[in-house]
Amino acid sequence: MFNLKNLRLQLNLFYLALSFFSRIPVPKSTYYSPELLNKSGRYFSLVGILLALILSVLYTLISPSCSNNTTVCLIIIASLLLTGAFHEDGLTDMADGIGGGMTVEKRLAIMKDSRIGTYGAATLFMALSLKWLVLVELAQGAMFINALILGYALSRAVAGSLIFDMRYVSDSDTSKSKPLANKQSTNELMLLIFIGCLPLLFFPFLYSVILLASLFIFRMLFKRWLDARIGGYTGDCLGACQQISELIIYLVLVALSATTSIGANL
Repeated sequence: MFNLKNLRLQLNLFYLALSFFSRIPVPKSTYYSPELLNKSGRYFSLVGILLALILSVLYTLISPSCSNNTTVCLIIIASLLLTGAFHEDGLTDMADGIGGGMTVEKRLAIMKDSRIGTYGAATLFMALSLKWLVLVELAQGAMFINALILGYALSRAVAGSLIFDMRYVSDSDTSKSKPLANKQSTNELMLLIFIGCLPLLFFPFLYSVILLASLFIFRMLFKRWLDARIGGYTGDCLGACQQISELIIYLVLVALSATTSIGANL
């Protein structure tokens, strides 16, 4: 039976996720509470799909009149504006903290520092440069928009899934991700992953298997690495996981596309 009250609740949760993970305006009637914001994490992947669709429209509009290099650069800039560089900031802070701290306490303290150090600056530069390079490669083929949607959705599912089976270690009351740090339910995790995997329908089955296997291995190793370094995760680690997962998706697609092209020419 159609439940209008539940539909409104789910829409409110989506708006909360959208307001938390992006700079896109949401209705003023959106109701906030820490508990609801925690539950809104189930729509992390859906926010990624929406962001990717906006960028896809932008790509369609400017690609006919600009080179691939320029178009992709503008897409990345637009993405940073849409998200407020939210996840890139997490990657930078994590690199500074884990790269520059010799103890768990020092690593966590550095992550909370708003200043950017050498580790963070180098990591951010390399991540954005690599993203530009692989997206330019993908823009030369026919899968750019599908790759963008998959990268934005599935990477957020991988990052959000860490909440399910990891311990939140930051005790700062000002932590930007503390409201999301409660445990996920199994149903919330399944919805997050289901939405994140939906764009795989537009790729060959073999591509999907290799992508999921690559991300599964990365998540397992990343989780083990974080446990060893800081005993759990912080909000910055979620941002870093999203950025690295997105890069892995693009790199795998570039490699698979090259392999397919070579095979077709033999």
